[in-house]
Amino acid sequence: MKIRQLHYIHEVARRGLNITAAAEALFTSQPGVSKQIRLLEDELGVDIFVRNGKHLSEVTPAGARILEYAARVLHETENIKNVAQEFKDTDRGDLTVATTHTQARYALPPVITRFRQRYPRVALHLHQGSPPQIAKMAAEGEADFAIATEAIEHFEQLVMLPCYRWNRCVLVRPDHRLARESKLTLARLAEHPLITYTFGFTGRSKLDQAFAAHGLRHDVVLTAVDADVIKTYVRLGLGVGIVAEMAYDPDADKDLVRLPADHLFESSVTHIGFRRGLFLRSYMLDFITTFAPHLSRETVESVASISDAETRAAAAAKLLPRDLKRDG
Repeated sequence: MKIRQLHYIHEVARRGLNITAAAEALFTSQPGVSKQIRLLEDELGVDIFVRNGKHLSEVTPAGARILEYAARVLHETENIKNVAQEFKDTDRGDLTVATTHTQARYALPPVITRFRQRYPRVALHLHQGSPPQIAKMAAEGEADFAIATEAIEHFEQLVMLPCYRWNRCVLVRPDHRLARESKLTLARLAEHPLITYTFGFTGRSKLDQAFAAHGLRHDVVLTAVDADVIKTYVRLGLGVGIVAEMAYDPDADKDLVRLPADHLFESSVTHIGFRRGLFLRSYMLDFITTFAPHLSRETVESVASISDAETRAAAAAKLLPRDLKRDG
């Protein structure tokens, strides 16, 4: 059995049993991948995949267990490389962060600037996607960290750490009726067409819950994953915008009226997550602390060492100071 063969079966499974796609991702040939899978199956004495002609149609029960262990071996192999690199060259390496547009656009720039100043020899890779997509990337080892507000807590194999609380604001054109409201209410807001985040992004669930809790029906006429897109359509007069407070720029958005909304909606919490068992290099721990100063190296390592997912989540929930908020 060779590590390369485990790479092959792992990648084939990740690519929906498409051997050609797996071969392209691994920079090798399709016949070479097929041959190595066959050799591994012959050595183990079981089929990992069910074949339909030349194509793979499904994973066998034995194959499912083998793939599970193969993923663990590959993760530990990567950890071994990271340990060696840590002792050989502490401040050189790669860091891949998967996150949402809102975090990448508004929360991360000052963090990445400070990090790059301290670690100029660390190559940063930033991937954007939906919360489930970025959580999956971290869980499968495609990304070191996942940063988001929604959905990533559902991945039990991730260590989730709370970074900061944030809330929303309402944006309208100066000629809009709500622009003169002294203190906005949910009832008044529900009278107007709304433009906000796509469900599953940037705390959208908290918004829907607030209206439902008051028995109010709200009319979301347009959704987007990008706050800048939401603001564009507010400027066109299509509706009232509800965005993360951090997405409002007093200079760039001076043509819009900002109305506070933290009294209307429950605050949301942004988390940073990483795969449990991942060897965290020094610069990775420093990235976490730069993003969330209350998450010290000792705190991160302590929570990550808790094996039970529920106990770990409960311990992590206590880490966020109640008054720690980020508005911009």
